[in-house]
Amino acid sequence: MLVENFLELFLESAPWLLLGLLIAGLLKMFVSMEWMNKQLGGYGFKTVIKAALFGAPLPLCSCGVIPAAVGLRRAGASKAATTTFMVSTPETGVDSVSVSYILLGPFMAIVRPIAAVISAIVAGLLVGPDDKDDVVKPESATQTNANVDTKSSCCSSKKEDVKKVETSCCSSKKPVVEESSCCSSKTEADDNHEHHGHSHGAEAPVSFMGKIVAGVKYAATDLVRDTTIWLLVGIFFAALVKTYVPEDFLAQHGSGIVAMLVMIAISVPMYICATASTPIAAGLLLAGISPGAVLVFMLAGPATNIATLGVVTKELGKRALFGYLGGVIGVAVVAGIITDYVVAKYGIVVAPQIGEQHAMLPQGLVAVSGIILALLMGKVIYEKLPFKSKPKDCCS
Repeated sequence: MLVENFLELFLESAPWLLLGLLIAGLLKMFVSMEWMNKQLGGYGFKTVIKAALFGAPLPLCSCGVIPAAVGLRRAGASKAATTTFMVSTPETGVDSVSVSYILLGPFMAIVRPIAAVISAIVAGLLVGPDDKDDVVKPESATQTNANVDTKSSCCSSKKEDVKKVETSCCSSKKPVVEESSCCSSKTEADDNHEHHGHSHGAEAPVSFMGKIVAGVKYAATDLVRDTTIWLLVGIFFAALVKTYVPEDFLAQHGSGIVAMLVMIAISVPMYICATASTPIAAGLLLAGISPGAVLVFMLAGPATNIATLGVVTKELGKRALFGYLGGVIGVAVVAGIITDYVVAKYGIVVAPQIGEQHAMLPQGLVAVSGIILALLMGKVIYEKLPFKSKPKDCCS
């Protein structure tokens, strides 16, 4: 049962994850790094609002936003702006708002995106400004990844060590041509070429299709490598919750702060997108859960899962993690309390619109996406195996 739920969740998240990877790759290639750094690179109320409004309409779920946010960060966005984007994007979107209107009524369709944007803004403000040594230089993002990989390679001890093995299989007569060697990272000439390719696009114009191909390649390699482990961990914990937590467990806690805390406790390991959480929210309403507690579930569910929290810690640091959780959980609870108060005081009817169903993706698309994602992740895991990362027969 656990394996079945894991595979089901993996397949359900695959199309959205691939969409997120694609968006991240295209952002890197088509969005000017100088413009991105100018818009989202600084810290301030205006910058955080821009990030919230930029992410809110995007139809990306908690899995798809991870690679998109990593790409945004490496494009020069500040920690505050990246955190804001990671909160606002999965909590709401044009698709989830429309489904909310159908299944929950106009009141929840209005309250949900407003609460999501406020939650994202608060999270970004809690993160605060970047430290001086945290500022990302957009043009060096790919080079940074290469350096990280080089540190773990078999011949990356020191520069002087590499110079000493002039007669080994890892050296070449011309250092500039060491690109195909199993032990060299990138030569100075290659770095200069890469730097100019990213920083001075006018000098070496790339065609429209060329940018698309480069963006897809970046998404399928760098971003998949950086997110695979946390994504698999998140899906596994979500499968545990789905397997061992009874479906009627949530319905046993009707309203109030206790119900909201239960929603948060269940939402943290859950792996669900904003659109998919809506029919579940409709079912919770029918089971007797208050609109405020349901709102907490729809905000915390898509935004707080193990995979997202792991990537936030890795890419942005612990301070960003605390700001992220503070913004999401704090605003969700406050919004839930206000929602219950308003509904009770003004007699607003919040009820599912019976007869409407959430349109699912075609099974063929889900299956193909799952296969592609599994192949990409399998390649990453295979490359991380000990006998792949340290080819001793060549460099020992």
